[in-house]
Amino acid sequence: MAEATGPTQSTPTLEKQVTGATIWLTGLPSAGKTTIANELADTLRAEGHRVEVLDGDEIREYLSAGLGFSREDRHTNVQRIGFLAELLARNGVLTLVPVIAPYADSREAVRKRHQVGGTAYLEVHVATPVDVCSVRDVKGLYAKQAAGELSGLTGVDDPYEAPDAPDLRIESHHQTVQESAAALRALLTERGLAA
Repeated sequence: MAEATGPTQSTPTLEKQVTGATIWLTGLPSAGKTTIANELADTLRAEGHRVEVLDGDEIREYLSAGLGFSREDRHTNVQRIGFLAELLARNGVLTLVPVIAPYADSREAVRKRHQVGGTAYLEVHVATPVDVCSVRDVKGLYAKQAAGELSGLTGVDDPYEAPDAPDLRIESHHQTVQESAAALRALLTERGLAA
């Protein structure tokens, strides 16, 4: 008996499941947050991951222009960044967020937004002491504050509420940028967020 022939059906190609996550790097100005995030981003991209770095200065310029540095404005800025990060993460992007986010309640609101959406969220505290940050002074903020040209500098004359129980604490003053990025990369592997 001959087999019936007809149109062949093709099997749909399945895309590899891509897991996104928000990795929020909090810490004082000049702690090394952006440097570590960029180092990790380069590594992850080289491995084929979809990665975005949401730099706090760029967000302030393009998404939060007009906001000041009052507690309320800082909270609004962090919530905007948290919304964008969660949107990217839930669509399969590893989203690195090197943003000070000085207030614990603001960071907790971002974490809850991610929990509600079922999106992975890691909080990383780049725990560089203020005296080390002031020597690094990447943007000259500490010098301006010391000269009386700037007030409201986080960790100096404005509060910084360090995380009590971050997913990872990096002491960047005791290790290289590469070692800090590798520690964070290891956490992503441990949590199943980047094979």
